[in-house]
Amino acid sequence: NRRLAFLNRREERSSSGQGSQILSGSVGDRPCSGVPLLIHRLFSPVQRPPTLTEALVSLIALVVGIGVSIVVYGLDPQIPMLLGVIVASLVALRCGYRWDDIQEGMVRGIHNALPALIILMVVGVLIGVWIQAGVVPTLISYGLKLLSPTIFLPAAVVICAISSLATGSSWGTSGTLGVALMGIGGSLGIPLPLVAGAVLSGAYFGDKMSPLSDTTNLAPAMAGTDLFTHIKHMSYTTGVSIGLTLVIEMALSLYYSGTSGGLERVEVMQQTLAAHYVINPVLLLPPLLVLFVSYKRLPAIPGITLGVIAGGLCALGMQGADYAELMQVAFGGVTSDTGVEAVDSLLSRGGLNSMF
Repeated sequence: NRRLAFLNRREERSSSGQGSQILSGSVGDRPCSGVPLLIHRLFSPVQRPPTLTEALVSLIALVVGIGVSIVVYGLDPQIPMLLGVIVASLVALRCGYRWDDIQEGMVRGIHNALPALIILMVVGVLIGVWIQAGVVPTLISYGLKLLSPTIFLPAAVVICAISSLATGSSWGTSGTLGVALMGIGGSLGIPLPLVAGAVLSGAYFGDKMSPLSDTTNLAPAMAGTDLFTHIKHMSYTTGVSIGLTLVIEMALSLYYSGTSGGLERVEVMQQTLAAHYVINPVLLLPPLLVLFVSYKRLPAIPGITLGVIAGGLCALGMQGADYAELMQVAFGGVTSDTGVEAVDSLLSRGGLNSMF
């Protein structure tokens, strides 16, 4: 409609003798040439949706810029993303948008992402406090107790899912517990591709369903919903997927069932966790509290903050941490030094600073 109105106005100007000046590249008594004429021809005088070609230019500029920077030069993606924003802004100007409109869109996008950024900062504090309180070590220790040669593959799925749920990191789980489980599965005679599939299935399920995961927090922020509603609706499809996975892994595990050999690594991890942390069922209360408040649909920020407070009380009361130590891990995270690489890699994380 705006385009038709513009054409009608141009036709009226043409009938009054002004149209020939516009079409010939002149306005009023002044000829329009050079850069002004180029700008007049490149940029639409009225706002309009971008064409498919214009939209693809913005997308390709962003993808190619990030891809070349990361793959070819090994650089960070931030500046190429900024260049992509510049290209998108030029396309928007060509479509007739004023700079004020473009800037307003940028500010609106940042505003939509702010709740997720706040959640991520609180999550960083939560992870550090929960590790110091022994909550994460307790979850991992109890998960490792599920491991049995006769149900190795489904147990690997559940253990990796628990670890990712507790840490919010699928890569961290795959690179630590996953490596240990690969070695155990190989010693039991189970084909390594099957073990890798079980590890990745559990790790990514836990990551997607964890309120501590960065992508799980960012996705609802961009979609315009809240964290726990997002997790609830993901469970409808993800729950079916993990259920089918467990059935398949159970059948495969019965077929490839082996002896109890190869579980020494798991025993070492359990002993290490027990030597450095108090492992107690009481430490399951903070994550249960977070699950309860999410069920009651309490907003994510106060709900996760309650988990931080509960974890802090557990750290002070059960792990013997003092106030200064608790504040330090809340900001800088935990640097584990147990002497067991798999445990240290899994527990060295968290803190507000890790989210910047």
